[in-house]
Amino acid sequence: MNEEFMKEALKEAKKAYEKLEVPVGCVIVYDGKIIARAHNQKETKFDTTNHAEILAIQKASKKLKSWRLLDCEMYITLEPCPMCAGAIINSRIKKIYIGTMDQKTGAAGSVLNLFKDYKFNHNVEVETGVLKEECEGILKDFFKMLRKIKK
Repeated sequence: MNEEFMKEALKEAKKAYEKLEVPVGCVIVYDGKIIARAHNQKETKFDTTNHAEILAIQKASKKLKSWRLLDCEMYITLEPCPMCAGAIINSRIKKIYIGTMDQKTGAAGSVLNLFKDYKFNHNVEVETGVLKEECEGILKDFFKMLRKIKK
Protein backbone atom coordinates (compact mmCIF):
# COMPACT_ATOMS: atom_id res chain seq x y z
CA MET A 1 0.00 0.00 0.00
CA ASN A 2 2.81 2.46 0.86
CA GLU A 3 4.38 1.93 -2.55
CA GLU A 4 1.06 2.54 -4.31
CA PHE A 5 0.69 5.97 -2.71
CA MET A 6 4.37 6.83 -3.26
CA LYS A 7 3.87 6.04 -6.96
CA GLU A 8 1.15 8.68 -6.96
CA ALA A 9 3.55 11.15 -5.33
CA LEU A 10 6.07 10.29 -8.07
CA LYS A 11 3.44 11.19 -10.69
CA GLU A 12 3.28 14.61 -9.07
CA ALA A 13 7.08 14.85 -9.10
CA LYS A 14 7.00 14.16 -12.85
CA LYS A 15 4.60 17.09 -13.32
CA ALA A 16 7.10 19.33 -11.54
CA TYR A 17 9.94 17.97 -13.70
CA GLU A 18 8.01 18.87 -16.87
CA LYS A 19 7.68 22.46 -15.59
CA LEU A 20 11.42 22.61 -14.81
CA GLU A 21 10.62 22.61 -11.11
CA VAL A 22 12.67 20.49 -8.70
CA PRO A 23 10.73 17.22 -9.04
CA VAL A 24 9.18 16.73 -5.63
CA GLY A 25 5.71 15.27 -5.33
CA CYS A 26 3.38 14.72 -2.41
CA VAL A 27 0.04 13.09 -1.69
CA ILE A 28 -2.03 13.13 1.48
CA VAL A 29 -4.13 10.09 2.34
CA TYR A 30 -7.16 10.01 4.62
CA ASP A 31 -9.19 6.90 5.32
CA GLY A 32 -7.25 4.97 2.64
CA LYS A 33 -7.94 7.51 -0.12
CA ILE A 34 -5.88 10.32 -1.61
CA ILE A 35 -7.48 13.63 -0.67
CA ALA A 36 -4.73 15.97 -1.87
CA ARG A 37 -1.89 15.93 -4.40
CA ALA A 38 0.71 18.54 -5.18
CA HIS A 39 4.16 19.18 -6.61
CA ASN A 40 6.72 21.95 -6.29
CA GLN A 41 5.70 25.23 -7.90
CA LYS A 42 8.30 27.69 -6.59
CA GLU A 43 9.59 28.64 -10.04
CA THR A 44 6.28 28.84 -11.88
CA LYS A 45 4.47 30.76 -9.13
CA PHE A 46 7.48 32.84 -8.01
CA ASP A 47 6.84 31.85 -4.40
CA THR A 48 9.44 30.19 -2.19
CA THR A 49 6.70 28.67 0.00
CA ASN A 50 5.15 26.70 -2.87
CA HIS A 51 6.67 23.39 -1.88
CA ALA A 52 4.71 20.22 -2.63
CA GLU A 53 4.03 19.56 1.07
CA ILE A 54 2.67 23.05 1.78
CA LEU A 55 0.38 22.97 -1.26
CA ALA A 56 -0.88 19.48 -0.39
CA ILE A 57 -1.58 20.52 3.22
CA GLN A 58 -3.60 23.51 1.96
CA LYS A 59 -5.66 21.28 -0.35
CA ALA A 60 -6.25 18.61 2.31
CA SER A 61 -7.30 21.26 4.85
CA LYS A 62 -9.86 22.66 2.40
CA LYS A 63 -11.13 19.16 1.61
CA LEU A 64 -11.55 18.24 5.30
CA LYS A 65 -12.58 21.78 6.29
CA SER A 66 -10.02 21.73 9.07
CA TRP A 67 -6.41 22.72 9.58
CA ARG A 68 -6.02 19.63 11.77
CA LEU A 69 -5.07 16.66 9.61
CA LEU A 70 -4.94 14.25 12.56
CA ASP A 71 -5.75 11.00 10.80
CA CYS A 72 -3.87 11.79 7.59
CA GLU A 73 -0.69 10.32 6.19
CA MET A 74 1.65 12.10 3.78
CA TYR A 75 3.80 10.53 1.07
CA ILE A 76 6.69 12.73 -0.08
CA THR A 77 9.27 11.84 -2.70
CA LEU A 78 11.97 13.93 -0.93
CA GLU A 79 12.69 14.54 2.75
CA PRO A 80 10.97 17.76 3.86
CA CYS A 81 12.88 20.97 4.52
CA PRO A 82 12.51 22.77 7.90
CA MET A 83 9.62 24.92 6.61
CA CYS A 84 7.67 21.88 5.44
CA ALA A 85 8.53 19.82 8.51
CA GLY A 86 7.12 22.64 10.64
CA ALA A 87 3.94 22.74 8.57
CA ILE A 88 3.59 18.96 8.85
CA ILE A 89 3.93 19.13 12.64
CA ASN A 90 1.55 22.09 12.92
CA SER A 91 -1.08 20.45 10.72
CA ARG A 92 -1.01 17.39 13.02
CA ILE A 93 -0.37 14.87 10.26
CA LYS A 94 -0.15 11.39 11.78
CA LYS A 95 2.64 9.87 9.68
CA ILE A 96 4.90 10.74 6.77
CA TYR A 97 6.51 8.37 4.30
CA ILE A 98 9.66 9.70 2.62
CA GLY A 99 11.12 8.41 -0.63
CA THR A 100 14.67 9.72 -0.45
CA MET A 101 16.62 11.87 1.97
CA ASP A 102 17.93 15.40 1.28
CA GLN A 103 21.51 15.82 2.49
CA LYS A 104 21.41 19.60 1.92
CA THR A 105 18.16 20.77 3.53
CA GLY A 106 16.47 17.72 5.05
CA ALA A 107 14.71 18.17 8.39
CA ALA A 108 13.80 14.53 9.08
CA GLY A 109 17.29 13.30 9.91
CA SER A 110 19.72 14.40 7.18
CA VAL A 111 20.65 17.91 8.35
CA LEU A 112 18.47 18.06 11.45
CA ASN A 113 15.46 16.17 12.72
CA LEU A 114 12.49 18.29 13.71
CA PHE A 115 10.41 15.16 14.18
CA LYS A 116 12.63 13.56 16.87
CA ASP A 117 15.19 15.99 18.28
CA TYR A 118 12.73 18.60 19.53
CA LYS A 119 9.71 18.41 21.79
CA PHE A 120 6.59 19.74 20.11
CA ASN A 121 2.93 19.40 21.02
CA HIS A 122 2.44 16.82 18.23
CA ASN A 123 4.56 13.84 17.24
CA VAL A 124 4.73 12.70 13.63
CA GLU A 125 5.70 9.13 12.77
CA VAL A 126 8.33 8.93 10.02
CA GLU A 127 9.15 6.10 7.63
CA THR A 128 11.92 6.51 5.08
CA GLY A 129 13.11 4.71 1.96
CA VAL A 130 9.75 4.05 0.27
CA LEU A 131 10.59 3.58 -3.44
CA LYS A 132 13.96 5.16 -2.69
CA GLU A 133 15.59 4.33 -6.04
CA GLU A 134 12.73 5.81 -8.09
CA CYS A 135 12.59 8.95 -5.94
CA GLU A 136 16.36 9.42 -6.14
CA GLY A 137 16.39 8.68 -9.86
CA ILE A 138 13.99 11.43 -10.89
CA LEU A 139 16.03 13.99 -8.94
CA LYS A 140 19.35 12.83 -10.41
CA ASP A 141 17.90 12.90 -13.94
CA PHE A 142 16.49 16.38 -13.38
CA PHE A 143 19.75 17.92 -12.19
CA LYS A 144 21.69 16.16 -14.96
CA MET A 145 19.25 17.67 -17.48
CA LEU A 146 19.58 21.12 -15.91
CA ARG A 147 23.36 21.01 -16.15
CA LYS A 148 23.08 20.17 -19.87
CA ILE A 149 20.67 23.07 -20.44
CA LYS A 150 23.03 25.52 -18.68
CA LYS A 151 25.96 24.48 -20.90
